[in-house]
Parts: sequence; structure tokens; C-alpha cells
Amino acid sequence: MAQVICITGKICCGKTTYAAGLCRQRGAVLLSVDEIMLALFGQHCGSMHDTYTERTKAYLYAKALELIQAGVDVVLDWGFWQRKDREQARRFFAERQIPCVFHGIDIPDAVWRQRVAARNQAAASRQASAYFVDEALAAKCAGLFEPPGPEEIDLWIRN
Repeated sequence: MAQVICITGKICCGKTTYAAGLCRQRGAVLLSVDEIMLALFGQHCGSMHDTYTERTKAYLYAKALELIQAGVDVVLDWGFWQRKDREQARRFFAERQIPCVFHGIDIPDAVWRQRVAARNQAAASRQASAYFVDEALAAKCAGLFEPPGPEEIDLWIRN
């Protein structure tokens, strides 16, 4: 049976790069909130950002079910920054008897800072479709991120 792999980690830790490699290895489909949000709204969608993000997640949960029913593995790349989000994903798929595992990415702060700088350079030069992470966004995201406990993660990726 196909399964769902949820990728968790703080902003700019390498989730999307890891997820893309995982998709290539497994023949899985990547479902990304950021990909859709950036395609539709660009860098900013103002006060509607959280509403659009939640709508996008609901849409991607439904798409994940369609793909699983077709026998295709799915990789969900949207951070799962808070415990409640990780619990919701596990519950959603468990209620449908769909295997769901979490891969957690954990990197040292120095590596994280390098990745933020590299992403910002790529975003500014339009070499990548990614959010520009200024100090305010980095602080906001850090405040939202709840590091997962060891019981929440099936596979740790540590660089």
C-alpha cells in the first residue's frame, strides 16, 4: 500500500530539497503548500496568508487521498511546525488506514544561517521560487516552530 511521508523542520532547513530527492527515489508525488502559494500569490498575500494556507492544506490533503488510492506514495512538504499539525496529519491518515510516517530534519544553527542566505540570494535573483526570509519572517517562524519530540519522528535527517 502507498504511504504518506510528512517532512518536518524549521524554515530553510532543507525540507524541500530532501523531499524532492525522496520523491525521485520512491517515485512519489510531492505536495507543497509553498509551491502553490508562491505560484498563486507570489511573495505576499497580505492578511489572507493564513486563510489561504489553510485552504491549500485542505486541498492537498484531498489530493493526497486521491494519489494514495491510485497506489502512489505522497510526500507532504509544509513543515508541520506545531505538534497539533503533526498530530492532525497522523490522525487524518490513521482514520483512513493509510500509513503515515514523519521525517524530521534537524540542522545546526550555522548551517541554517548559510541556507537562509543562499535561499534569499536565489529568491532575490529569481533563480528559485521560494520565500525571501528576512529577520522578521525568521523570527516569526522560529516562534511558531515546536521542535518534535523523539516519539513523533520515524526517521531523523541530521546534517
